[in-house]
Amino acid sequence: MYNSPQNSNGIYSKIIKRGMDFMVALIALIVLMPVMMILILLLLVTGHRKFFFVQQRVGYKEKLFYLIKFRSMTEAKDGNGNLLSDEIRLTAFGKWIRKTSLDELPQLFNVLKGDMSIIGPRPLLIQYLDLYSDEQRKRHWVRPGISGWAQVNGRNAISWNKKFELDVWYMNNINFLLDFKIIFMTIKKIFVSEGINQNGQATVESFNGSN
Repeated sequence: MYNSPQNSNGIYSKIIKRGMDFMVALIALIVLMPVMMILILLLLVTGHRKFFFVQQRVGYKEKLFYLIKFRSMTEAKDGNGNLLSDEIRLTAFGKWIRKTSLDELPQLFNVLKGDMSIIGPRPLLIQYLDLYSDEQRKRHWVRPGISGWAQVNGRNAISWNKKFELDVWYMNNINFLLDFKIIFMTIKKIFVSEGINQNGQATVESFNGSN
């Protein structure tokens, strides 16, 4: 069950941050729409029958919403109708858009709608909800983000426990200058392509609960 925070993170996270998110997302969508249309075309010609990946995730105050991304994997199945492994379904073009984080662009619509923020803890799968400790659940006290403090401090190369520790730290220290810093750190991470995958994994290992 969701328990509300005591301090509500101040005026910045409740009012100012939301207004800034809306304006940034709106401007970014207008500017980047031609890029998104080109990506859709390239996804179609590289074997992706569907170009959007839509999945329910856990958001602010543990409310569920539908996250939107560009697909990096095909829907290839075996003879029994089961999806093939992530490694097989991840196309060369899919790897590239993940490496450049271009697969995240449709989440600007989530930001515009209010489900997400530009900066915040990454929204995760519904099945993880029962696995969090009370401390880890605090990551839901702020809107989830396209990028966040954990993403610029290791992304998928660090453990789940470390990610959640960084998420909660962000929640406790959220402010304008920190968000501004994360945006610039995110741009740097994209250019150097750090921490995209865990070692030996095509994507990221599932969270199975804290030790």
